[in-house]
Formats: sequence, C-alpha cells, structure tokens
Amino acid sequence: MNALRSIIFYIGYVVLVLFVAVVLSPIALCLPYKKRFPVLNLYNQAMMGWLSIACGIRIDVTGREHLPKGACVLLSNHQSEWETLFLQILKPPVCTVLKKELLNIPVFGWSLRLIRPIALDRSSPTRALKQVIKEGPEKLKQGLSMLIFPEGTRLAPGERKPFAKSGALIACRANCPVVPIAHNAGHCWLNNSWIKRPGRITVVIGAPIETLGRDAASVTEEAEAWINAERERIGG
Repeated sequence: MNALRSIIFYIGYVVLVLFVAVVLSPIALCLPYKKRFPVLNLYNQAMMGWLSIACGIRIDVTGREHLPKGACVLLSNHQSEWETLFLQILKPPVCTVLKKELLNIPVFGWSLRLIRPIALDRSSPTRALKQVIKEGPEKLKQGLSMLIFPEGTRLAPGERKPFAKSGALIACRANCPVVPIAHNAGHCWLNNSWIKRPGRITVVIGAPIETLGRDAASVTEEAEAWINAERERIGG
C-alpha cells in the first residue's frame, strides 16, 4: 500500500513541477526579487498538501511564536528532501545554502535560481566557507532569513554528525539571532528511497539564540545541543 500511495504522490509531484515550469516561474521572473518568494512558495505549499492527501503524512508544528519578526538564521537537522520544501514556507523570504549541482536540475533548479540561493561548490570546502561568510550577512541585511543545515548532508534518524559553525558565524557577523529547528521527517520521507510512510512529522522551533557579543563556536554548541535533545524527544 505504501508503494502504491508513493507512486500516486510522485505522479502529482511531476504535475506540480510542470505547473511551476509553465506558470509560476514565468510569473516570478516578471516580479521584483522579494515578491517572487510567495509565488514560488505556492509550489511548496501545494506539495505539502498533496503529500498529506496521497501519503497520509500530517505535520505538527510547535514554537511558531519563537520566529522573530526580522531576519534570522534557521538551523535545522537534515534527514530528507521534505525539510528543504517545508522550511522554505516557515519564514519567508528565506535564502537557502545549497550545493550548486541542484541549480542544474531541469525545472526545479531553474526555479531555484530565481530566488538567488547561496550555491556552494562542495569540492572546495575552504572556498565554500568563504562564500557563505561573504554572502550570508549580505542576505540577512537585505531582510532575508537564512536556512542552513549545519550537518551538511542528510542523515537517517538516529545518526549524528558534528554541526558546522558557518551558520552561527553568519549570524554573529550580522548580529542576527539563530533559531534552532528539530524535526523527525526521516521517519516518513525516507532518504535514499522513493517510498513514503504515512505518519506524523513533528517540527519543533526553539527560542531564538542571541548572537550579540558571542562567538560562533558557543552559539553552534548551544543550537546543536538543543536540536539533538529535541529530536531525541520526538524520535528523530
């Protein structure tokens, strides 16, 4: 049954991607930069709705009141493609740090280019870090929040990897808060598998971590400890 539901989901997935290519992207291209986000986020919202209908996956979010009004750096654990879609609509407009190869994916990558993400060359970590440090604070000063997955790669539920300090470093340089986010999406949207499991994805948004007068190492340590504790609690 899960396989059948997943097949139905991906049929709708393809239809939505084509809708982005034919309708949303041309509209967004004609709009000023910041006004592109609500248009393109219609795709993300529709995808979450279709996921619920086709695969029986529900979403519970707690802690929305912790999202600041101004720009911030969102730090989240990374388990699947799901959070790359959902977290885009959590606090728009948001700029994502991602690997540059994603920009070359037909339709999907073209749409990504419209929101000007920070696309990194992972083959050169030093150059990538310099790029994030340079462009990240500029995005924050423009009023865009930053979405960063400090583990750097998708990990199965229960797996751990030390957090990179780049997200906290950006926040410290721009004097913006860091908002930690924990979720257990990997139990429903499996990494390295096309099968989707019905269930409930829990997303927990933590209180902002202020960065003024602090160093990136201590901010990262605090965010990592909170995220790890929360995903243990929710089963992630």
